[in-house]
Amino acid sequence: MAARRNFGSNWWARRWLDVLESFGWASRLQRGRTYARRGNVLSIELAPGMVNAKVQGSRPRPYNVMIKITPLSDAEWNRVIEVLASKAAFAARLLAGEMPEDIETAFTGVSLSLFPCAAREIVTSCSCPDWANPCKHIAAVYYLLGEKFDSDPFLLFLLRGREKEAIIRALREKRAALAGGGPSLPVKEEEKMEPVAEESSSPPELPADPVDFWQVGEALAAFQVSMHPPAVPRGVLKRLGPPPFGRHAQDFYQLLNSYYREISRRAYELAYDAGDDGSQV
Repeated sequence: MAARRNFGSNWWARRWLDVLESFGWASRLQRGRTYARRGNVLSIELAPGMVNAKVQGSRPRPYNVMIKITPLSDAEWNRVIEVLASKAAFAARLLAGEMPEDIETAFTGVSLSLFPCAAREIVTSCSCPDWANPCKHIAAVYYLLGEKFDSDPFLLFLLRGREKEAIIRALREKRAALAGGGPSLPVKEEEKMEPVAEESSSPPELPADPVDFWQVGEALAAFQVSMHPPAVPRGVLKRLGPPPFGRHAQDFYQLLNSYYREISRRAYELAYDAGDDGSQV
């Protein structure tokens, strides 16, 4: 009996399968679900805009499956990155390795789509003798792709032609530019030679009484510090991922997560809660 496997735990994986079914492939896809659950997909490799897989069928030699997804052009990706970088929530989630729930709006906002919009955007081939498209071997690979998207949503971007590292790098550069930290413009030689006149300003007068030096002045009397939970909880740990050492790396990573949560909780208590004696800490 085939083991039960969930090929769409997250919304983006479910959306992938829903899009394929919307092309009228629902019945054909069902033919490949059992193959996928039985582990008949022996290997699957993803590259920008392409998937290559080997699927074991009824014959001794596995069938070769190829799936091509129409990638977005560099100009189209630049438009998407502009939108992603302009929204702090989008950038924060993506830089933490998470997929925002409304990521599709960044694509539709520039008249593009993260997922294929029509069956013609997907070109497939299989070395099996079945003339149907998708055959059950291709359908099985579709389900395995959904499973891979569950574990790494950035693979969706890869099928659209852009690797994770390139997206992260572009987001950081755009965010730095928006924050004023972009590369400076070259300075002309004549501008280097001209001294810049600095405005003279007299230092502020010190209080006559030294005790008054340490008192809070009018400018700081209404100053307040406001702490808010981050947009992405434990974003640093999520971005770094489990440490690449030892067989207990995952346990160590979970322990760090629990410390991170406890330290954050205690920090908020110290900032806002009263102490045991009723005074503000």
